[in-house]
Amino acid sequence: MTALTAKVTEPAPPPPDARAPKRRGIELTLLAGAVLVSVLGHLYVGLATTGHTPRLAARYAGGLAATALLAHLAVRFRAPYADPLVLPIAVLLNGLGLVLIQRLDATTPGHLTAGDQLRWSALGLALFVLVVVLLRDHRVLQRYAYLSVAGALVLMLIPVFFPAVNGAHIWIRFAGLSFQPGEFAKILLAVFFAAYLAANRTALALTGRRLFWKLRLLPGRVLGPILAIWLLSVGLLVLERDLGTSLLFFGLFVIMLFTATGRIGWIAIGLLLAALGAYAVGTFEPHVHSRVDDWLNPFASIERGEGPGQLAQSLFAFGAGGLLGAGLGHGHSFLIGFAAKSDFILATAGEELGLVGLAAILLLYGLLVARGFRAGLALRDPFGRLLATGLASIVALQVFVIAGGVTGLIPLTGMAMPFLAQGGSSVVTNWIIVALLVRLSDSARRPRPTEEGAP
Repeated sequence: MTALTAKVTEPAPPPPDARAPKRRGIELTLLAGAVLVSVLGHLYVGLATTGHTPRLAARYAGGLAATALLAHLAVRFRAPYADPLVLPIAVLLNGLGLVLIQRLDATTPGHLTAGDQLRWSALGLALFVLVVVLLRDHRVLQRYAYLSVAGALVLMLIPVFFPAVNGAHIWIRFAGLSFQPGEFAKILLAVFFAAYLAANRTALALTGRRLFWKLRLLPGRVLGPILAIWLLSVGLLVLERDLGTSLLFFGLFVIMLFTATGRIGWIAIGLLLAALGAYAVGTFEPHVHSRVDDWLNPFASIERGEGPGQLAQSLFAFGAGGLLGAGLGHGHSFLIGFAAKSDFILATAGEELGLVGLAAILLLYGLLVARGFRAGLALRDPFGRLLATGLASIVALQVFVIAGGVTGLIPLTGMAMPFLAQGGSSVVTNWIIVALLVRLSDSARRPRPTEEGAP
């Protein structure tokens, strides 16, 4: 009787099909839709600007479909449990960027960049495949924390020794090629911050003398890192005259610090230090001061009889777009000038796709960021959780800084809209970020093996 009772009450093993769905079929379907939207946009721009379909339309469609399929196969076989939305969103944003750049090329026949952007996008997708295939466990990156920060510092300092481009020392130009090292430095800094905070999160959360309510005065050994990052941020701004990069690096650290400790006081300290640094540099640095003046009064050049500046033209473009837009190829955002394909490409989207199209683009960015945060919440190891949060925050900060700048919400910075804007360094870096998010989401969604004899 006892043996029978024991046999009856013995827990049954879990059913063999009780596992997380991989959803690779959903990813493939969404990828097909993303490629189709991009190809249709490519054809429409050709018809609107030249009256006939582009000569290399079939090659463009085939190449985009082939690279997207290759990326899908890499995910299917190397990261089968990855989030099914991350890759299609990136392909769609990249495809929309190619369409917008192709449209602007039609009005700048002496400065064609769509072909270069397509080649950089192909390189970015190739690196995406390499990262997904070769990086089997994201925790390996934690071993190279200090090597990562050393490499990031070198990449950030090198442009200081090269001539300024459009007032900022953020480019390296050599033998006809241009390279923006700060784009790659942000990934290395995210890896270092995640490793450092994962190892020291307890000390950062619990140490310090209470001042009032939940605010604590931290000792120097704990407060030192955030002060060092703040000083580095201001130093980069002074040397490189690049407000966007400084805000990105400092904001990234503060967000990850808050994620690691859960203490709202870090946000307050970060905002205070950022405000003090921005005020000081905006007051005493001429290049930054001029951008602040343009932000405060974007129509001053019109009042002086000099014609509208870039920010004024951008605001006119958004206003002309209305709800549904003028249609691809029928806007005038090219009047913004040399930055129409980079800093101000969102103005073209706003004018020619309207508020509806602009909102759809911003929702795609929001969904990509949300999936990154979701992967971070699902991961158990602190390093992976912080790394996913940091990578998603990089995208979120860039979108906020750029969209805020071109709409007059904050001063202009000169950064590149992820995937959308012209820029080889930017598109390659963002594809690496997407690859890391795919790897992290695969680890987050992958079923955990049960222990021997566990129910």
